[in-house]
Amino acid sequence: MNKKIMLVDDAAFMRMMIKDTLKKNGFEDIVEAANGQEAVAAYEEHHPDLVIMDITMPVMDGLQALQAIKAADPNATVVMCSAMGQENMVLDALKLGAQDFIVKPFKADRIMKTVSTVLGQ
Repeated sequence: MNKKIMLVDDAAFMRMMIKDTLKKNGFEDIVEAANGQEAVAAYEEHHPDLVIMDITMPVMDGLQALQAIKAADPNATVVMCSAMGQENMVLDALKLGAQDFIVKPFKADRIMKTVSTVLGQ
């Protein structure tokens, strides 16, 4: 697949888990960031087709990063990740322009269904 995907999560093992799922499904061009601040900078540098971003992170959280990315590129495609019990944050993310959300813990088929849907594949 020639789509570029950026994974944003402060937990390296979460990024690795999603990255493995994406690679098994043909996605090779993957950018990573460990917090919202890194995500905003990486978005500006790499212009990924899709951002999969955690909500709760240090330095700059996912909602702040979502706002900054959408301000820089209103057409950015962003899917938020949240743990159970963060429904209010998910609703905030959707209001701020996120296309969808994935609930942790992740299931590989849910990740791929969401990726396929938002990328129109």
